[in-house]
Amino acid sequence: MGRKFFVGGNWKCNGTTEEVKKIVSTLNDAQVPSQDVVEVVVSPPYVFLPVVKSSLRSDFHVAAQNCWVNKGGAYTGEVSAEMLVNLDIPWVILGHSERRALLAETSEFVGDKVAYALSKGLKVIACIGETLEQREAGSTLEVVSAQTKAIAERISDWTNVVLAYEPVWAIGTGKVASPAQAQEVHNELRKWLQANVNPQVAASTRIIYGGSVNGGNCKVLAGQPDVDGFLVGGASLKPEFIDIIKSAETKKNA
Repeated sequence: MGRKFFVGGNWKCNGTTEEVKKIVSTLNDAQVPSQDVVEVVVSPPYVFLPVVKSSLRSDFHVAAQNCWVNKGGAYTGEVSAEMLVNLDIPWVILGHSERRALLAETSEFVGDKVAYALSKGLKVIACIGETLEQREAGSTLEVVSAQTKAIAERISDWTNVVLAYEPVWAIGTGKVASPAQAQEVHNELRKWLQANVNPQVAASTRIIYGGSVNGGNCKVLAGQPDVDGFLVGGASLKPEFIDIIKSAETKKNA
């Protein structure tokens, strides 16, 4: 079955109210492929979720950048999946490498988060990826397979999961995995899903790429058969995000 191209914009810890309004205005005015060609989701910081949700065009959707692993309660500083559902936020990013590295989130913890968010009706962008040291040691596939396994062991329905492969060495560094490198890992992840989950999940689950994606490299990356879209960081705050969304046409015409 055809996998609809997916473009996510992770705004990370950036923005003021005025800046956010300006980004939303740019997105609202943009001419982009229709919803049957590309699914677009933007992820502002928590404090801006309501303003973005209320002002963003209806064919784009909103994601939170994280949520807590269980029901809310005495967890100062956390935001629960139930709160996101209450705000009518449909998506959440989980397991981003910055949280794995800076906040010591383990693959098991991320897997628990994914399972809980899905159980509450959220859709999940689940992030995986290796460090430079792991790539140079030749353990890329071992690392991303283990990260994916920690999710697969905890969920049975992959319908609302997008898997985001983000090589840590390429995030915010300007270094980009070559189209061949991205395709190799995406293809191996699909094979892993086929062998360890089932062929239908392998064929239908979208595997997107993240790591210094920009307007200049998106088309050639989008042309790879197992690259189903992007999770964009810094470039999602700029007008070139529109060009990245338009790269969905490359896939449609491939």
